[in-house]
Amino acid sequence: MIKLKPVLFSAVQPSGDLTIGNYIGAMRHWSKMQNDYECFYCIADLHALTTQNKNMFLQKTILDTLALYLACGIDPNKNIIFVQSHVYQHSQLNWILSCFSRFNELSRMTQFKYKKTMFKNDYKGINVGLFNYPILMASDILLYQTDLVPVGKDQKQHLELTRDIANRFNALYGNVFTLPEALISTHGCKIMSLLDPTKKMSKSDSNKNNIIFLLESISSVALKIQNSVTDSDLPPKIYYDTRKKRGISNLLEILSAVTYKDIDILSKELNGIMYSEFKKIVSENVCNFLSILQKSYFNYRNDENYLKKVAQDGAIKASLQSKKVLKRVHSVLGMNWI
Repeated sequence: MIKLKPVLFSAVQPSGDLTIGNYIGAMRHWSKMQNDYECFYCIADLHALTTQNKNMFLQKTILDTLALYLACGIDPNKNIIFVQSHVYQHSQLNWILSCFSRFNELSRMTQFKYKKTMFKNDYKGINVGLFNYPILMASDILLYQTDLVPVGKDQKQHLELTRDIANRFNALYGNVFTLPEALISTHGCKIMSLLDPTKKMSKSDSNKNNIIFLLESISSVALKIQNSVTDSDLPPKIYYDTRKKRGISNLLEILSAVTYKDIDILSKELNGIMYSEFKKIVSENVCNFLSILQKSYFNYRNDENYLKKVAQDGAIKASLQSKKVLKRVHSVLGMNWI
């Protein structure tokens, strides 16, 4: 398959409200990348099934996520935007790659070990999907001969597993799969909790005051930032240091992302001001950004016919690409002889 541009793949689960951490860590970069890469943006609904519950409304959350993709500036005419379950090759390659994966590799995955501790090591509460979903992630990536995957530092381990699986397959059958590289941003790859900046901001956090959701009310966002953790330095000092100034550094990351200003420039501009004034500046800029984003989101979300057409067109385009790779896999395995 001849590539005119490097291939970039990224995916988000439609498993709940997306946060400003999702935007800063991944989605804000996508509109910039669409001119330089052949981009595949996936809504990973199959991954979302690992945390299923009776109140799960996948069609709604898929359309919500798709509308947010578009509101963040992703152009469906320049990119391939699709829903994972609409392209059956993902599930087919998933089984094949599971036969080239190792139990001990999966059991070492940090996110699985974290989930296991949440269930207090009671395996009765853990579905198999939580254990082997890194293989489905590998299938997502390898199916498009991906060159680059934008990931946070906490996801790098999964990409390394993807490379290990691809190397194992290639060693037996030739250079079937491209080995993907991680694309990690210098800043913004890990936005922290507002009240506890030692841990990552997560939409599953039981304390919602730790999180800024992209679609929550502007007044709620302002209050959360006002109550966020800074530090007790006197006189107050605003600079970036993730060891000594975790709360301040986290707010600087957020402010930098929504203003498109370098953190070093912001630190100089904010030198000498009180923390209360600093949080007010962060709040005003974040709320202004979210107001614009939400207006665009609702314009797209209110037109479900258009969203379904984008998903349908994306699935057709993604299938055309993925069929080529899966056909090659079947060929080297001796499966497509009729």
